[in-house]
Amino acid sequence: MKKMVKLIYALTLFFGLSALNADDMISAYLVDKHISVKDAKVKLQDAGYEIIAEYSPVKDGTTLVFTNEALKAQGAKPKRAHVSILRMFIDDKEKKISITNPIYFGRAFMQDYYKEEVFVEEYEKLYAAFPNVEGSKDALEFDDLADFHFMMGMPYYEDPDELAEGSNEKLLKKALRYKKGKNVIFELKLSKKSTLIGYELGKRTKKFVKKIGRANAAVLPYCISIEDGKATSLAAKYYLAVSYPLLTMGEFMTISTVPGAIESDLKKVFK
Repeated sequence: MKKMVKLIYALTLFFGLSALNADDMISAYLVDKHISVKDAKVKLQDAGYEIIAEYSPVKDGTTLVFTNEALKAQGAKPKRAHVSILRMFIDDKEKKISITNPIYFGRAFMQDYYKEEVFVEEYEKLYAAFPNVEGSKDALEFDDLADFHFMMGMPYYEDPDELAEGSNEKLLKKALRYKKGKNVIFELKLSKKSTLIGYELGKRTKKFVKKIGRANAAVLPYCISIEDGKATSLAAKYYLAVSYPLLTMGEFMTISTVPGAIESDLKKVFK
């Protein structure tokens, strides 16, 4: 009974049980005290998730990328591949964990196609597995997420970086052949027309995490969507900003070369 009361309180705190108002602030991440990678895997698997990658974005840190059938079904919808995964960063240095909030990223990546019941259910699964999670300070208003962009002139979710064109088969082969596939962290087939790839950025490029905060290191690995004859990635000026909602203009300027470097890293795969 106590757990149920706590769950209802948490749901109300983060996003409300039903209609979401403009004043509702949604945390980008769910944070908790540190656990081992091994224990995290067990908890996620017991909650019904499939772990598709274990990745180290920074020293003394591990990101687990996970999914399930409900998330893959949403990701299989046109231009929604990025919503098919969730991420958990286990920080052995700062002794904490951080999980991407399905409500936050679901709304950001699905926009008008967002189905509240789907992503609330994912939150409930995570809360049941990690009952002491709290919302991160990184947050945005719920109603701002669907049309989020960092500032005027910056890209939206619907403005991805276009990396290459060709048949899905050829694009996927190029990605898997480049550097003998060693940079491919995971490959997730969502439908006959859509595949999501987790990709290792160059060592120099991915150092931006150290500059703007390892707490949100779950931002990596970066992803490439191959769908309907196009390889695309979320525009870095969008994805980094939505993943670091507390980022100031001054902080953004310290990584001003990173968006271009990310696009360049990803385009090399298809040359």
